Amino acid sequence: MLTIEDFDVAGKRVFVRADLNVPLDGERITDDGRIQAALPTITELCQRGARVIVAAHLGRPKGEPTPEYSLRPVATRLGELLGAEVALAEDTAGESARAVSSELTDGSVAMLENLRFEPGETSKDSAERGEFADRLAQLADLYVGDGFGAVHRKHASVYDLPNRLPHAAGALVLTEIGVLRELTTDPERPYAVVLGGSKVSDKLGVIDNLLGTADRLLIGGGMAYTFLKAKGYDIGSSLLEEDQLETVAGYLKRAEEQGVRIVLPVDVIAADSLSADADNAPADVGSIPEARMGLDIGPKSRELFASELADTSTVFWNGPMGVFEMEPFAEGTRALAQAILDSEAFSVVGGGDSAAAVRALGFDEDAFGHISTGGGASLEYLEGASLPGIEALES
Repeated sequence: MLTIEDFDVAGKRVFVRADLNVPLDGERITDDGRIQAALPTITELCQRGARVIVAAHLGRPKGEPTPEYSLRPVATRLGELLGAEVALAEDTAGESARAVSSELTDGSVAMLENLRFEPGETSKDSAERGEFADRLAQLADLYVGDGFGAVHRKHASVYDLPNRLPHAAGALVLTEIGVLRELTTDPERPYAVVLGGSKVSDKLGVIDNLLGTADRLLIGGGMAYTFLKAKGYDIGSSLLEEDQLETVAGYLKRAEEQGVRIVLPVDVIAADSLSADADNAPADVGSIPEARMGLDIGPKSRELFASELADTSTVFWNGPMGVFEMEPFAEGTRALAQAILDSEAFSVVGGGDSAAAVRALGFDEDAFGHISTGGGASLEYLEGASLPGIEALES
């Protein structure tokens, strides 16, 4: 895989596919972590005299321009961080994009509008994707893939465009792949994986693959209740994926046969509704009131999870332990993050809600070994799946 160090970029138009899919409250960016993560590659290219065209997606606008998904707030924030204005094209590969690209000077940066405003970006038809990729290719001399959060998508700007231009991997992608290879090839042991989030179905592949790699799986969040139900516990009105009970029971059996310890909550914070104002109280697993739902791991579970992490050398964490956005149900995720830091293990936070929780709960990001920018991409890599965007950069 080539890097930007392998190219003379001075005076060249460099197309940087970044991942700038940030959360917005209206036009206000509530977490600029992904923009911050894109800065090293963009800054280096500017310092070396490149004419940088940044491209990204935001949300799911379904192939047509949608004002609420405009990248304008992102372009403004990127300009603030770079200390220079970032011009935003009014389209993705049309007249405005061509004009903005041609007006770039050495060391300057412009941004295309949301790539998903074009149906060809996400099309499953290779010809339609290819036509869009052809138009994007006319804007640049070199392609740099640096949007790790999108490399698991077979999209035009991720998969097809690199095949039409000289291409290189950006600093962020190189870092992400290096860390994930460390987790899958020869992690220092004991190696613990902490999985949370709402649905066990989102993580079936990674659980299946990790049963042959990890020493311990700690499972919290909404997905834990399907595991608890498979073990015969009453879970009240907690989230349950009934169609996954048989699969989960199989994982529990395999883990026991392979000597992998699956650690589940022993108590939860049970509430009568999904609301910050809901009446709530700790409840032991198996004694959750029928009309209540578990929305966080309880105090005994926090202590249990901390003890399981205390002697670890490597930890991968993906998914919160509860509805951390609501303060009454944030303590489990807060306690888990602190336990990971206290363990002094090499820690990888697997993007998505976990990375958002680290920032929202006030932790120092630099205290963790690595915070991924791509939750879905990280999980698919750990599943052993091929990542189209990485395949394209390696070709």
